[in-house]
Amino acid sequence: MIYRHHIAPPRAFTQLSHELIRHPRLSSDAVRLLTWQLSLPEGARESLSRTAERARIGATAFTRAKRQLKDEGFVHERRVQGPGGQWVTQQLVSSVPLSPAEAAKLLARIPVGVGTTTERVSSQVVPSPRIPAVGDPTTPLTDGYPDNDPEGNTSRQPPEPPGRPAPPKPGTARTPEPETPRTPRTPEILEAARALTAAYPLLSPELRHIPRAMHAELTDLTARWLEAGHPPTAVRMHVLRGLPDDGTPVHRPGGLLRHLLRDVPPPPDAPAPAPGHAPLAAVAGPRLSRRLTGTRECEGHHTQPRLFRPIGEESLCPACTARRTPPEPRRTTSGRRASDQNGDRRGVR
Repeated sequence: MIYRHHIAPPRAFTQLSHELIRHPRLSSDAVRLLTWQLSLPEGARESLSRTAERARIGATAFTRAKRQLKDEGFVHERRVQGPGGQWVTQQLVSSVPLSPAEAAKLLARIPVGVGTTTERVSSQVVPSPRIPAVGDPTTPLTDGYPDNDPEGNTSRQPPEPPGRPAPPKPGTARTPEPETPRTPRTPEILEAARALTAAYPLLSPELRHIPRAMHAELTDLTARWLEAGHPPTAVRMHVLRGLPDDGTPVHRPGGLLRHLLRDVPPPPDAPAPAPGHAPLAAVAGPRLSRRLTGTRECEGHHTQPRLFRPIGEESLCPACTARRTPPEPRRTTSGRRASDQNGDRRGVR
């Protein structure tokens, strides 16, 4: 059982409704912030942030309480420009919820700057409907030059370079230039470009996090390389050569690939050597990184391209070499097979 003892204050009190104090969607910080503001004397210009500081309400709690008060219609804000051109923020705190239209009518009576709430707002804060100028409004010109009068003072424009079309006269519409018809790509090129784009993250750890939204653009750039006659091996080598070799982290791998694949060089006239017969360091082009110098691509069957460092002129990685070479029978020092030796031992027994 609970008992209540209440004495009405004789002075310095504020009348508040039960709906405000017991509001179900307002937190205790929001109610404290609102009641503190409503208890201030008339003409006080204390902001909500200053009130939260005096009430020892933290920054996060103040942001949440202010958002709740604005959602429920107890607090309204607007940005206006004062007579001196300075922008200020006006805050309206009400003891009852107000709609945006009702708050705008009350804020229109509050002046900007120093003054009391009884002053009327100036015409600069609440502008009246403007009377249009004489004549119909016209859109300013965005291109071309004005017509020069040969009898008056004309502007000295630099001569137009040969072969460049003259700018259109004002008021005339530009005819769009006909686009060059583009030959459709074959399904084989598109499929190879998609497979090569999907394999870019496996070439280097710096290319792991390529945004999915850039896959279509990178596929189009890769298809241009394949259409020009570059094999997939040359495209992969070009990408590997463009990676930084001084330990610089790659923050935007998709942008780096777009930069590397944007310009398509002409394919080499002479046939390139078969992959695996020449190390990557011997291929003409930019300097490779230190960790790729002396490596070559394995000619064996792999899901993705595999680089290895050869000892001599081999073209297969150690794993492929081990799979293709049959195991030799183990022999003893006397030249007999281990199986025969085991048979002899069984016979002795």
